[in-house]
Amino acid sequence: MPQSRTLFGRPGETDLVTVDRALAEFRAARPVLLRHGGDLALALSAELAEAELATRLDDLSAGHARLVLSAARLRRLGAKGRAETGILAMPLIDLARIETLALKLDARVDAPVGPAGPLDNAALELARLSLVLPAVILVPVSAKQVAGEPLIEVTIEALNGYRAAQVARLSIVGRAPVPLEGAPDTEFVVFRGGEGLRDQVAIIVGKPDLSTAVPVRLHSACLTGDLFGSLKCDCGDQLRETVQWMAENDGGILLYLDQEGRGNGISNKMRAYKLQSQGWDTYDADEVLGFDLDQRHFDFAAAMLKQLGVSSVTALTNNPLKVGAIKAAGLEVAATQRVLGRPNVHNVRYLASKRDRAGHFIDMDALMARAAPKD
Repeated sequence: MPQSRTLFGRPGETDLVTVDRALAEFRAARPVLLRHGGDLALALSAELAEAELATRLDDLSAGHARLVLSAARLRRLGAKGRAETGILAMPLIDLARIETLALKLDARVDAPVGPAGPLDNAALELARLSLVLPAVILVPVSAKQVAGEPLIEVTIEALNGYRAAQVARLSIVGRAPVPLEGAPDTEFVVFRGGEGLRDQVAIIVGKPDLSTAVPVRLHSACLTGDLFGSLKCDCGDQLRETVQWMAENDGGILLYLDQEGRGNGISNKMRAYKLQSQGWDTYDADEVLGFDLDQRHFDFAAAMLKQLGVSSVTALTNNPLKVGAIKAAGLEVAATQRVLGRPNVHNVRYLASKRDRAGHFIDMDALMARAAPKD
């Protein structure tokens, strides 16, 4: 059967375009209409909801609205051992209550937690893709109630398939030599598609031999560490020292991926930093906000490597998740190599947490030796 074609879209691209528009609407604090078969519901970001719109949605809801929360946030609210998304009934769309349940540190579950259905899970995926808090106001509606409203309607199938569809359409849109300090023979290759809301970049250092295992680092963007030299992490050190090492050792490829804050986005990263300044561990801070240990996906990174002709890699990483993702995508991981940053009083707890909570291969003794004063 031939694929459908829209006037301004490529064959089979209608779902992608619709989800793109839905993300823009959701981030702009406007409701998105979700469909699952004959069931419809309006989804609105809990953190962006405004009073006037909440009142209008309350009128539509007839007491059947609900707040969808991630398992991580529900655990912080007192639902111990919770492993799945849940819902709280909203007889009234009370923004003060919603803010408390979605954000307040001392909040506790104030009603029975119900099981999430397909529309609820799709609503949270919409929030995650939009890089806002994983807390969504969901209002079941009928087609008659929203007839004539300027709403973007998206099916849960389109939402749930969006990430894979983005990987499938990943393509190179530009490349050029960009000499770097300490690595003058370097090329930047820009890809469109994949994860996040911006383009992805491969930095090819030197002339790596594609017939052997290519040194590769998957580096998630870190505005604070990479650009401003933040002392709260080791990202900037890892970025610059990896490029320097590749320049001195027959080349390699660094993928610079739009996955700020372990995939949570810059605004949520700053919220987590605020919590860390109050004494929270990096992963506990994320859980308070409703996020699990790591929201990132790396299938699109493997697709970038394949388009560059890479089939086997030496993974420059401390993160076993990245090694597993590369293997799962069909690339060979011939070896791994640790990437050390510099410890300081601001990041030593963060580094220890990555080792102890997320299983990163971090030798704290080796790190501290790097920080020790030289004779």
